[in-house]
Amino acid sequence: MRPPGDKVDTEKSVRELRESAAREIESASTARELEEARVKYLGRKGLLTSILRGIANLGEAERAVVGKAANRAKEELTSLIAGKRESLEQGLRDASPRQLDVTLPGTGDWVGSRHILSRVARELREMFVAMGFSVATGPDVEDAYHNFEALNIPEGHPAREQGDTFFVKGGLLLRTHTSPVQIRVMEETPPPIRMIFPGRVYRNDAPDPTHSPEFHQLECLYVDRGVTFQDLKGTLAHFARRFFGSRIGVRFRPFYFPFTEPSAEVDITCIACSGGREKPASGTCRMCGGTGWLEILGAGMVHPAVFRHVGYDPEQFTGYAFGAGIERLAMLKYGITDIRFFLENDLRFLEQFA
Repeated sequence: MRPPGDKVDTEKSVRELRESAAREIESASTARELEEARVKYLGRKGLLTSILRGIANLGEAERAVVGKAANRAKEELTSLIAGKRESLEQGLRDASPRQLDVTLPGTGDWVGSRHILSRVARELREMFVAMGFSVATGPDVEDAYHNFEALNIPEGHPAREQGDTFFVKGGLLLRTHTSPVQIRVMEETPPPIRMIFPGRVYRNDAPDPTHSPEFHQLECLYVDRGVTFQDLKGTLAHFARRFFGSRIGVRFRPFYFPFTEPSAEVDITCIACSGGREKPASGTCRMCGGTGWLEILGAGMVHPAVFRHVGYDPEQFTGYAFGAGIERLAMLKYGITDIRFFLENDLRFLEQFA
């Protein structure tokens, strides 16, 4: 081939060279043959490289035409070489027999599982359904009447302060407990009622290891003629021993709730130190603080004022109600130290309960 600048159509020479190189690249059957074709045309002393270096010797008009053609040829050949190299390498991989290295660790299949909160909620639901309770749900966005007034929480009560509740437009709010569902059910259903009310609730709390602005509750309501506090105690003792273990102790402490009277907080013996019978190495149990007891829920007999709001005659009917945080129950049962873990989607946490 004559060098650029001869009285020859250099653009035509570039085109012919590109076609010749493409045929050689395509016909290469080994990596070595492909590399030889690359060096022949695109190497430091390659044929196309020589044309590119000689463009400066051409006239101005011819320089633009030949430069464009040569650069385009270089790009096309580079792409052809890359494609051919990948094809040859794939052929080698397909032709090579696969060998199993039995010394490598197994990969296994990663199988997802139900979230720990969903598992605990399902366990609680199945437990109470087996005890004869049905399930009811209601809206997350409530009005003040069902969330407060019908539950004997009048205007001016501390629970109605904006610091505790998320208020939205139109006098609505995000429910602070699932008790409004109890009111809605009683408004539409005559006694007897034996129901549980699981759901998400909202409190205007700053997140910390034991508080979250969003969590889950499970509440229970039983209304009929002749329901007593002893019925409540029996139900809760059975629940606690089914959920936490048959050796768990249960106690009731007097407390105040506006929607029940009498009211109580319910404790179980500490899971970590067995109610103080086992002394930890530190001397004081970190879970119960050395008291031997853990609070799990609030409970009581439905207040007569609540019955009057829904049209029940408190002279004829009595009932009990109680409510527990599902996150709290899960934390106590499984030794989880921070409520925020439930919402962080950290696989290191979630895989512990797979």
